Amino acid sequence: MTRHWRTAVGLVLTAVMLFPVYWMVNVSLTPAGRMRKSPPDWFPADPTFEGYQRVLREQLPYFATSLLVALGTVALTLVLAAPSAYALAKLRPRGHRSLGFVLLVAQMVPGIIMALGFYGIYVKLGITNTAWGLVLADSTIAVPFAVLILTSFMASVPDELVQAATIDGAGAVRAFWSVVLPASRNGVVTAGLFSFLWAWSDFVFAATLDGGGSMRPLTLGIYRYIGNNNQEWNSIMATAVVASVPAAVLLVLAQRFVAAGVTAGAVKD
Repeated sequence: MTRHWRTAVGLVLTAVMLFPVYWMVNVSLTPAGRMRKSPPDWFPADPTFEGYQRVLREQLPYFATSLLVALGTVALTLVLAAPSAYALAKLRPRGHRSLGFVLLVAQMVPGIIMALGFYGIYVKLGITNTAWGLVLADSTIAVPFAVLILTSFMASVPDELVQAATIDGAGAVRAFWSVVLPASRNGVVTAGLFSFLWAWSDFVFAATLDGGGSMRPLTLGIYRYIGNNNQEWNSIMATAVVASVPAAVLLVLAQRFVAAGVTAGAVKD
């Protein structure tokens, strides 16, 4: 009986959490003329795919920009964060604990403060509304978080493995590349996943550093449907549904790596 109650409670909580997703899909299929109907339609009685047609017709350039920025952010984040985490976890330079604390504090800086600082620099350099400019801006948030994540993963790699590689003639770089990095695969996937999701859903940097050109990410593409006197909710929700697909696919594919990371360091001697 207790198991049935737990299952019932779990189903109710899952339904509550997934209801916004269902409502997003429902609104994306609702015709514009029935959008303000009271009470609203709980099911799409007369579904329309007009919103999705607009997505395919108008939003594809924004999708391409978001994908480019997200993948670039992942690449830059991992290139910078993985060696840094290795140094903190295994080389342990002087002041490494203080540096870890600084990285933690960096996570507390509001994004809008950093965005305003970037805006002043980008305007002087003339690089607003560029994909690589957004990659750099998004990486400032992703790199500290990735370093903290990867440091904990790499610290769980037994020092005996690194020492064995050193005895075999491997230097610090070779030990990092051939031993520590493969052993920290789950951490790399986790850090890359969160970096992608952050860049994919970023609005603050995208809106602040927008120079009015064509290189705009998807979040600004959704925002363009919202005006003072016009709110095209079916197009907004259709874009949101389509934009959720890459993130959902990545979460499903990376789930086992993220879950395996929970047991990182559980090595039985």
